[in-house]
Amino acid sequence: MNRKIIGLLALAVLYEIALAPVHAGPAMPKPMVAQKPAKTEPSVWLSDAGGRHALASYKGHYVLLNMWATWCIPCVAELPALTRLKAAVPSLTVLAVNMDRGQVDAAAFLKSHNAATLGALRDADTALMRSFTVFALPTTVLIDPKGNIIGRTEAPAEWASPESIAYFKSLKN
Repeated sequence: MNRKIIGLLALAVLYEIALAPVHAGPAMPKPMVAQKPAKTEPSVWLSDAGGRHALASYKGHYVLLNMWATWCIPCVAELPALTRLKAAVPSLTVLAVNMDRGQVDAAAFLKSHNAATLGALRDADTALMRSFTVFALPTTVLIDPKGNIIGRTEAPAEWASPESIAYFKSLKN
């Protein structure tokens, strides 16, 4: 009887190994969840000191779109990690969009939190929040080069962890 159990266990292990992908890339970083089916990105505009920019203008690249606010403690805590991710994976477009209402000097705030290289994009009229159905901050979405949302998280993440960096480096435009 023990031989039968051992044989069945060995068969189960071999079956699982046979089903595992041979060249699977790194897993999507937690707590980001894959979006199935992928949703097409909404048509929205972001603004900075240089003017307005269409989110659609970033097509052709993977975009990690992070929505944050100065009053959101978890948002502020993850800004330096987003900066490190952007430096570690230059092929990834990292957009940190400030969602504060009213007059906020996002550029000065980012500079004071070692995140100036993220750029001071704003969505003062909350069009982005409405388009992406955002209920909590930080919310981050991953958009593929075709403009489809392929991942989403509504929580802070370890963006500069070795696992996250490996995942984003594995993405090819």
